[in-house]
Amino acid sequence: MRFAQLGERGSEKPVVELDDVTYDLSGLTAAIDGRFLEGDGVEHAMAAIAAGDLPVLTDTAGLRFGAPIARPSAVICIGQNYVAHAAESGSTPPTSPVVFLKPPNTVVGPNELATIPRRSVKTDWEVELGVVIKQRVSYLGSPDESIDYIAGFVTANDLSERDFQREPGLQWSKGKSAPGFCPVGPWLVTPDQVDYNNVRLRSWVNGEPRQDSTSADMIFSVNYLVWHLSQYLTLEPGDLILTGTPQGVAMSGRFPFLAAGDVLEVEVDGLGRQRQDVVQAEEPAA
Repeated sequence: MRFAQLGERGSEKPVVELDDVTYDLSGLTAAIDGRFLEGDGVEHAMAAIAAGDLPVLTDTAGLRFGAPIARPSAVICIGQNYVAHAAESGSTPPTSPVVFLKPPNTVVGPNELATIPRRSVKTDWEVELGVVIKQRVSYLGSPDESIDYIAGFVTANDLSERDFQREPGLQWSKGKSAPGFCPVGPWLVTPDQVDYNNVRLRSWVNGEPRQDSTSADMIFSVNYLVWHLSQYLTLEPGDLILTGTPQGVAMSGRFPFLAAGDVLEVEVDGLGRQRQDVVQAEEPAA
């Protein structure tokens, strides 16, 4: 099964797709959010489809995709989780996960404008496999338990401003927190539909390939990351974990940073492709 939120910003309709049929979930929930997931929403949706209780939506082609998970309480990110990306960043591979946060208000739909912040000259892209948490969890006993707490997976773009990020003291979150810096979606796909330990991630700028790798190249696996994070914080239903990006970003020096007029695309196989038209933030009036 895969879930989405369709419609104009602020009035998206929750939907579920199964066997190429799209169903309206509005009768079960107002949004795909932590409360829905924690309340066995996926199972209730499956049962409602089987019982014929959900209306079928037939005219969805032109509808806007919102983020498939309504505003999470936390967006927890992992840095340098691919060996080649750590190398292109000028770092040795970490021996423990590098953790930083993005504000929840950075989460937007998959096809929103990507806005270069004021004063930015190094806005960068990062395709990532995103993990959505199903229920409250802390202090997991082992990585093998992690999958029981995962609602599904999403395509995510961890947009970054590298000068802000690399200010004295390595200000990771400062470089990751501009408005719209976390496009998510289009789909939230349940774990049974995703080979999450070996799924392909790609990105393009103006149609030219940039990143092309698989999650098998991660230093720390999805299951390990959920377990590891649970030892330090409480994960809440609907929380989003970004698991790191592979090599091929502008920070490598092999590609120019983003500029107004660029078209940025990222995709995780089976989870859907995003497209962001890049614009420059307006300067204040003189």
